Amino acid sequence: MTKKDTPENTVESAANVTRRGFLKLAGASGFASAAGAFSGGAKADAATPDGTPEQIHITWGEDPASEVIVSWASLAASTNPRVTYSADRGKRETVHAVQRTYTDGLTGVVVFSYHARLRDLHSATTYRYEVTADNDSRAGGPFASTFTTAPRGHVPFRFTSYGDLATPNTNWVLSSPQSRFAVEAVERFQPLFHLLNGDLCYANLNPTHQTDVWRDFANNAQTSASNRPWMPCPGNHEIEFYNGPQGLDSYLSRYTLPDNGTRFPGRWYAFRVGNVQFVSLDADDVIYQDAAAFVAGPAPLVPVASTGNASIAPGTSFYVRGYSNGEQTRWLERTLQHASHDDSIDWIIVQMHQIALSSSKTGNGSDKGIREAWLPLFDRYGVDLVVCGHDHDYERSYPVRGCNHHAGTDAKTGTPVDTLQPRPVTHAQGTGNTFDTSHGTIHLVLGGGGTSAPLDVYGVDIGNGNPQAQIFTKPNRPVAGTTAGTFVRPTADALEDAIWSAQRDTGTGYGIAVFDVDPGTHGGKTTITMNYYHAPGADQTPTGNYELFETITLEKGRGRP
Repeated sequence: MTKKDTPENTVESAANVTRRGFLKLAGASGFASAAGAFSGGAKADAATPDGTPEQIHITWGEDPASEVIVSWASLAASTNPRVTYSADRGKRETVHAVQRTYTDGLTGVVVFSYHARLRDLHSATTYRYEVTADNDSRAGGPFASTFTTAPRGHVPFRFTSYGDLATPNTNWVLSSPQSRFAVEAVERFQPLFHLLNGDLCYANLNPTHQTDVWRDFANNAQTSASNRPWMPCPGNHEIEFYNGPQGLDSYLSRYTLPDNGTRFPGRWYAFRVGNVQFVSLDADDVIYQDAAAFVAGPAPLVPVASTGNASIAPGTSFYVRGYSNGEQTRWLERTLQHASHDDSIDWIIVQMHQIALSSSKTGNGSDKGIREAWLPLFDRYGVDLVVCGHDHDYERSYPVRGCNHHAGTDAKTGTPVDTLQPRPVTHAQGTGNTFDTSHGTIHLVLGGGGTSAPLDVYGVDIGNGNPQAQIFTKPNRPVAGTTAGTFVRPTADALEDAIWSAQRDTGTGYGIAVFDVDPGTHGGKTTITMNYYHAPGADQTPTGNYELFETITLEKGRGRP
């Protein structure tokens, strides 16, 4: 998330920020202590917790045409948790779920999640399924829905994307009723699947209620995610103190995602639908920005005694840059290389949370870490499109390839800085808003899911037609604040002309991107048409009224160059 870290917004607890009505916290925002955090919100059910399934969602398996995973949670351990499913008038099959648990490192709450892998499905087929358990209070009428498997071959399909969703329960920091409308918007467009680009629910900004926030998020998302796969990537707000080596235990417990064959399952993955290779990354591994869980002070963050975990001192942040020691980047190169040599794959689309190209002024901006580690690979292997979240707005780049060196300046001194400024490719644009991405990669900022935050303000035009963009070129580790015992994390350290910025929505921070893939014909062209719909007025009053903002078409000859 997005606002600059200033002494005014980082030294307060999440509760104080909520009480004074200022909900636009930074991705790097801190909290004071468990005792001082906001105490409202969802409570345990009045009835005795049981194994009733809730928070139901679907993800693709190893092959989206033949395998899906149905996942859910329950407030207590389920007895004989299972999924029963069938195609139209087909034989009913039952799959027993695997249980995963984790104990939240701050609250001591035990979370029970379940995952049923449905294999050997028929492609492009709709299945009806039911989720239940022996101790399901709704066993007489268990939860039921449908899903559709992916098609095989060169056939049209639709997917949608946004990031930064949060929950409709406004007791939580950074939550907003707009998140309910955002989930409904996915259903309005009926995609085959949805890409959720990180910062799912902001639980780590609500440290004494992390599991409650996750529950609210997942029950809201269930409206759509139980009908079609929602494929997430981790963002900075999925990183939680005492929840695993990268703080991702909650995220990893709740989602079963395609295997990446490394020591870090679930953090990054790839899948293919039709003629498109999708690659999902964890940019927390390469970014310079320190923006995950953070104790601003002056009080420490104190976990409940039952966890046995020590207090977390003011000034502590959960900074995980480099956690894979390059393993993710090596996996990425192998995956992209394989896709680029496969003639049946026409498009490569990358999903991540943080951003290489953003000109947001009050948001995070751009990160040189992504530019260093991954943009050269995107260039080398012909990535067509990158979708992100992180800044709560919409921005589209021109196709970019390569970079200009020493084009930035230090934000304080004005001395030259090498920000690796991405270079727009002018000859990639055809007629109108049609782009040939064989010449360069388009980057999209889609951080308008449903988070409570005013529209991010873009960089000021400096008189040459280009806004200024902020870039993190080095870690912004916590430094002492203006009040004794408090800490802040500095804003981006460099600036550059955003010569790569092509379109920005200055009217509202909320929206959804809808992508229609047309494989074309052999020897002809294939296209992806993106329609971006925004929600005018939602920054002031949540609304389900999404209107078309812009349309672009990506076009190239069928068969990768």
